[in-house]
Amino acid sequence: MPSAIPDITTTGADDIQSTEVEVPVMNGRNRKPNGTSTWPRNGHGRTGSVSSVDTFNQSVCEPSPRDPWDQHQPQPGLSYGDHEEEAGGPRSRAYARIRSFGDDPKTAQFPRISKPMELMRHSYDCVVIGSGYGGGVAASRMARAGESVCLLERGKERWPGEYPDGTLDAVGQVHYSGEFAPSWLPSKIVDGGDPTGMYHLIFGRGQNAVVCNGLGGTSLMNANVYLEADKATLQLEAWPKEIRENPECLDEYYKKAEEVLEPEEYPDDWPKLKKLELLETQAKCLNLGEKFRRVKQTTRFRNGPNSCGVEMYPSALTGQDATGLNDGSKNTTLVTYIADAWNWGAEMFCEAEVRYITKAPEPQTGYIVYFAWHGRNRGHFKANLHGDLMWVHARKAVFLGAGAVGTTEILLRSKNMGLDLSDEVGQNMSGNGDILAFGYNTDKEVNAMGRPVPSPYHPIGPCITGIIDNRDGHENALDGYVIEEGSMPSALAPFLQAMLQHLPGSVKPTGEGLIGSLKANLARVGSAFLGPYFRNGAIERTQVYLIMSHDSNQAYLTLKNDKPVLEFVGVGRSDHVKYLKGLLEKATKAVGGTFVSNPWDTLLGGQQVTVHPIGGACMARDGTGSTGVTNHRGQVFTGSGTETHPGLIVTDAAVIPTALGANPFATITALAERSVDHFIKEQGLTIDTRQNGVLDLFGPPQYPHRSHNHSGRRSHHRGTRARVQHIEEVEEAERINSATNAITNARRLNDSGFGFTEVMTGYIHRDKGLKRDNVDTYELAARTAKSLSETARFFLSVQSFNIRSIINDPSHRAMLTGTFSCPTLEGSPFMVQRGDFNLFLLDRKAPGTRNLTYDFDMRGINGRKLHFHGYKVVDSSVALSPIQFWKSTSTLYVTITEPLPDSNRMCEDADECGLLGEIVAKGIMRIQPADFLSEVLTLTPTGSSIFKKVMSATNFLTFFTRKSMSLLLAPLTSLQYPTQTYVGFVNNTPPTKSYKIRASDGVVTTLHMWESTNPAVETKNLFMVPGASVDHQIFALPTIRYNAVNYFCRAGYRVWVTVHRIGMLMVAQDDWTTFDARLDFKACLQKIREEYPGSGPGREPEKIYTIAHCMGSVALSTGLLDGTIPASWIKGLTCSQVFMNPVWSLANMFKIIGLPIISGDRLYKMLAGDWFSFSTSKNDSIFQKGLNELLRFMPDERKEICNNASCHRCTMALGRCWNHHNLNEATHRQIDRFFGGVSMTLMHVLMKQGYEGHVMGNGPLFERLDTRENIRRLRGIPIMLFVGRDNAVLSLESTEKTYEVLTDTFGTGDDSTGVQYSRRVVPDYGHLDCWMGRNAWKDVYPFVREEIDRVVRGPEYKFQDPPDKFQELVNSGKLLY
Repeated sequence: MPSAIPDITTTGADDIQSTEVEVPVMNGRNRKPNGTSTWPRNGHGRTGSVSSVDTFNQSVCEPSPRDPWDQHQPQPGLSYGDHEEEAGGPRSRAYARIRSFGDDPKTAQFPRISKPMELMRHSYDCVVIGSGYGGGVAASRMARAGESVCLLERGKERWPGEYPDGTLDAVGQVHYSGEFAPSWLPSKIVDGGDPTGMYHLIFGRGQNAVVCNGLGGTSLMNANVYLEADKATLQLEAWPKEIRENPECLDEYYKKAEEVLEPEEYPDDWPKLKKLELLETQAKCLNLGEKFRRVKQTTRFRNGPNSCGVEMYPSALTGQDATGLNDGSKNTTLVTYIADAWNWGAEMFCEAEVRYITKAPEPQTGYIVYFAWHGRNRGHFKANLHGDLMWVHARKAVFLGAGAVGTTEILLRSKNMGLDLSDEVGQNMSGNGDILAFGYNTDKEVNAMGRPVPSPYHPIGPCITGIIDNRDGHENALDGYVIEEGSMPSALAPFLQAMLQHLPGSVKPTGEGLIGSLKANLARVGSAFLGPYFRNGAIERTQVYLIMSHDSNQAYLTLKNDKPVLEFVGVGRSDHVKYLKGLLEKATKAVGGTFVSNPWDTLLGGQQVTVHPIGGACMARDGTGSTGVTNHRGQVFTGSGTETHPGLIVTDAAVIPTALGANPFATITALAERSVDHFIKEQGLTIDTRQNGVLDLFGPPQYPHRSHNHSGRRSHHRGTRARVQHIEEVEEAERINSATNAITNARRLNDSGFGFTEVMTGYIHRDKGLKRDNVDTYELAARTAKSLSETARFFLSVQSFNIRSIINDPSHRAMLTGTFSCPTLEGSPFMVQRGDFNLFLLDRKAPGTRNLTYDFDMRGINGRKLHFHGYKVVDSSVALSPIQFWKSTSTLYVTITEPLPDSNRMCEDADECGLLGEIVAKGIMRIQPADFLSEVLTLTPTGSSIFKKVMSATNFLTFFTRKSMSLLLAPLTSLQYPTQTYVGFVNNTPPTKSYKIRASDGVVTTLHMWESTNPAVETKNLFMVPGASVDHQIFALPTIRYNAVNYFCRAGYRVWVTVHRIGMLMVAQDDWTTFDARLDFKACLQKIREEYPGSGPGREPEKIYTIAHCMGSVALSTGLLDGTIPASWIKGLTCSQVFMNPVWSLANMFKIIGLPIISGDRLYKMLAGDWFSFSTSKNDSIFQKGLNELLRFMPDERKEICNNASCHRCTMALGRCWNHHNLNEATHRQIDRFFGGVSMTLMHVLMKQGYEGHVMGNGPLFERLDTRENIRRLRGIPIMLFVGRDNAVLSLESTEKTYEVLTDTFGTGDDSTGVQYSRRVVPDYGHLDCWMGRNAWKDVYPFVREEIDRVVRGPEYKFQDPPDKFQELVNSGKLLY
């Protein structure tokens, strides 16, 4: 990668003519007069062997004065780029920890270049696992090659300033796993702590390992030492031939790594470091003085952007490298390769623990990478976290860079899951010969205890600055080693002294005498009482040793209980380890200290700890899978032969086949550069070498990846599949952009949010015939699925990035991310991304109902896309019933359909857009109590401060409680009064013509006509009569998409509807009765006969088929029975709910007989007048408002409770006119627009008729009209009676009694003449919902039309739906049923 720093050079040290100048010491730094610092060379040659330290040279134990200008020459070619400059003085407290990367208090303090999981695509060209050196190289290079890159990192994104400083902070970031196997206890598999914490402690047998989780991998906590492997090591037999015979092949890749990581030695003109000077002294004491040098490290000692354009700071010399440097001086992969990858369009996702890899099912190519997402507190669902895995599709390549242990674990599990791999997976692991030891309480001040804020005049330094490099000059390359001094982070300070002082096995100095012993004891006491940072204390005089050598590579990794377990059975070459420990003993003795071996060795019994685990997926020495897991390019073998998985490449320490005897990250990086370079060349790709500018980490990337829809565009003409794929990719890009904008705006506005995670399980049955959208259908599907073991489960995280939107927006929307698993559906498990969750969304299909909806597209591992729509119904049935409330909020009714383009699903003419598409499956899912408890633990507010988080949680819980209580306490909530605006009028059905009709008594009413819309059949007249207090709108209802007038007009009928004198007309208040209304019907029939007389001279007009509802039917019966309306005018009758024998329901009967002294109608007339209006308002009279409040307590079934004042008034006067769930919200909300009122005179007559069970004339005689003689007038008229089973206005006896009378009088009917009497009970319907119900078009209208067609058009006639908008609504599923 080219440097991002422009090629602007200043005068380097080599360009200055050498002069003899005495250099003063200023602020602890040696300076040249011109202000340009000098830089040391790489060090000394590495000659000699182990035997050179067999004798102890006390004469050189004292350090000699060192003048850097005499010892070192200026570094040639030193140059500075934009914004670069030297440190400019001691690094004070202000520099030790970055407090914020930005200066806008409304923005985040620290960058976030990783993306929320909600923004992940389902497929990428390349997937990179891990973000350390191997993963960083792969992500950066592939992004620069123009490929779409997804990087998955187990840990979280943290930037300098966010790393732990203290013990408590650090302990909270610890994750431990593996097999805890101390020699004095039985071994045990353990797994605890924060699985995304920075510090991952891996227990094993023989040796343990410490690695780092986080964006940047172990580079966040390593010691920064950049040390190339020596050629002798690379020539060992374990290496593949391509490297073994040509170790120089890595040189160009080491150079590439250096260009990016910019390693440099600790500058001579920076403050002297006690621990560095002590190591030099010890090297001389060991006769290894010539092997000592300052080591290259990736610590920055100057201001300005690094090679990738990230602004850096000079080191504050805190010594905190091992827990993460907060001063912004460390060139980790986060600020180099990873930042560069981000700048070139790579997308990174954190808290993603990759579990295994499989080949992508056909017709896809590439691989499926399964991972557990730890975000959104999903870890509280322990059984689901690793059971319901998320996944991403890699079209071309997967680069494994999860570290030696992580990558090996993934490959082992992948092998168990069926991926063909070499049997060598997990073998030949190594701890890199790491040895940790201490020189405790020496005679010298060491200052090796890291501090979050060190004194600028007493700095600790970087963790490692010096090295005794004794790798060269040995007959056996395995005898080489390096010794490095180190620092201990402050997190270990509280218990370091106790550990070093009291561990058994330490080697104390000899011959120190009484005074020396006294000094040592005083130092120990000083540290004990004055703390570890006491200048003259034992801890401040403790040297830390780190050795890298060669072990036997006899370790292996296995999976036990699906958890990785290290088996380091041969840490050793035990003689060599003893020799190295003896060497450290001598070095410690030389400075009067106590040698303390690795604490792990003592505590756990013969165990070591390594921070450099390597191997496990080693390169094969012979190019076959019989000796390794990958070839020399890192490509993974399919077995024991030479064949490899295309595009499956290991780029981390797992490929290294032997201990390096040196810090490994330089070699890891070089090998990764080499592997990726080979792959890029193999694919014919080219790396873009343009330089980065200075990166704005809070802004967008400078080179965002071009939309990967280009592949779809290229294949646009290759076939239908390619075009479909292109459309889906475009839609995905649009959704991602929309989600990105929502997240970005929330951050920009500093909004707080709220989220939780939910698991639901159940049964879903695959059957395309399950089309009805009702509870019975869902329960049937669930029962069937249970019998077939068709289980289903989802594991979804719900996140609102803006708490105001989920509370105040009417849709109450949040975003869904997770998985859905249902083995019966091909492609399971399905990924859910950017789904919609709606909390207490107003259900427009049912009044007084709030739904919790789940609506999302999901994609299977085979590329199949389906749509999931589920809803929890919280309606009036939960009123005053916490148990029912739990059932409602924990039961999800699920429909899975084939996908539709977004443009087709975002519709305005559908009852529920989420249910559109061909049905695939239905069922029911539920929350289990244990899962609910886990869900509660995942409730998490988000915000930029504690205050905002508290407010977010408070607002959300307040909203949830308020909505819940409004449903749970529905009878006690505020009444719902009529609105002034029209809402939900989706089907305005204006008449073709309207007529004013004058009856024989001079009363003027209205007759509306709608012309037939079906030209394919002969038009016939159909007369429809509404009931009392209503008008034509019950048949031409504008709030449902398919009303009765629509239905019969498209069936070929010219529909006539009367608005009579007891309906919604001003004349209704003139005390008219059902008996009077018969005159209106006669006048209307006359008008119809006049408008459409019979064809031909002398022919009578055609008879008219009539539909009559409720009291309109009663009124019609009076006219037919008394002869006012000639029966010869009527072709046939359909009577809805009643005809000539009205019998009130039990509730209405109680209203009549419940007041023995005075009837209800007379009582109301005395108190409020003759007219009772079904409409009301908040400004009504005190009496009416009091009545409204009283009516809310009318007894009824819980599921029929509502708080609509007009609905209550209808129920009080007439009885409950509907099953509430059959109406939609718009109809119920505006019921006052479809009801007028009733006079007490009419009410009295109705009460009397319903009580006595027959129709009658007006008072005072109230003559009975259903006499035998009158009934005979009905001869020859086919009559069908139907009634809703749940009718709460009239008893079912009303139609039953009439049917019995008709059949007793005329028989069941003469089929030859077409005369027939029938009665039908409509299940799950009440009274007016038979006409006004949202599903009446399917449940009621068809059997009515069948009877009309039979009578009018003959029994042979078969109706065919005309191709119109209503047929399209039905076929498309936009009309729910």
